[in-house]
Amino acid sequence: MKYLITGITGFAGPHLVNVLHNEGHEIYGLVRGSNGMETDILDIVSDEAFNKITFLYSDLKNFRTLTNIFKKHKFDGVFHLAAQSHPPTSFTDPIGTFETNVMGSVNLIQAILDNQPDCKLMFCSSVEVYGNEGIDQRNIKEDNVIIPANPYGATKAAIDVYLQERMKNKQINAFITRAFCHSGPRRGKTFSISSDAYQIARMMKGHQDKVLKIGNLETTRVVMDVRDIVMGYYLLMINEKSSGEVFNISGDVPRKMRYYADKLKELSGLEGIEEVIEPKFWREIDIDYQMGNDEKFRKLTGYQNKYDIDTTMKDLLDYWVKKIE
Repeated sequence: MKYLITGITGFAGPHLVNVLHNEGHEIYGLVRGSNGMETDILDIVSDEAFNKITFLYSDLKNFRTLTNIFKKHKFDGVFHLAAQSHPPTSFTDPIGTFETNVMGSVNLIQAILDNQPDCKLMFCSSVEVYGNEGIDQRNIKEDNVIIPANPYGATKAAIDVYLQERMKNKQINAFITRAFCHSGPRRGKTFSISSDAYQIARMMKGHQDKVLKIGNLETTRVVMDVRDIVMGYYLLMINEKSSGEVFNISGDVPRKMRYYADKLKELSGLEGIEEVIEPKFWREIDIDYQMGNDEKFRKLTGYQNKYDIDTTMKDLLDYWVKKIE
């Protein structure tokens, strides 16, 4: 099979490359420009897998260039992972976030509809579409109300709903994933948990005093390993029964954010780490509790997570130690 990954140089993209390579598929990656960023994924992807990727170049906002790509190359499926995915940035740059996430996705969907109607699309939506729907500690299901708590979530909800209309009216072969919080190697240091890991790794290497800048550690999240998440994406892509459906993908144990910070400190072996609240890490509008019901995904694929949270935290910390070195 031939698969295109948008957002291949992001967080989940390189992990998905590993899955597709191991399964023997042809891999194409969409990047915005030939600026050398392609090699950045070699911190996750092997040389062998990297050398088999065909990189294609276009900004999602450029419909003409996207159209030319879909006229020239035929794909069996597209994993649409590309997005401006940082909720705090969406508050400071809502216009840019909407241009990339909404118009970029509409362009991609239309390019597929116009040129390759048989190509199967996976749209990577987000748990953020639910906003604070889980505040009463319910397990959020796919039919829960969509009411985002930030502009990023609103952009994902817009395409989520648009694609549901396209699927319902039999206009496109697609499915939607709403992944709950996930972390692991390559997670950007501007995101919670990975920010803690990055800072602690710097302490371990003597580049930072033992002062950990934190945000709100009293909110509760279920966190899953990115490598389990992308396996879920793949299993849904190859399953014919996923078409036209929406799937939560979630971990199974909700924990306060403090748990993850404490686990990283424990894994570091360092003592005497002081915590200081960093105002820019503190969200004025935050989500108190998130826990997902992904029974629909589990029943269809039969998949059970391979990575426990301790392994995820250890691998994340090790990743940052190696990057700093």
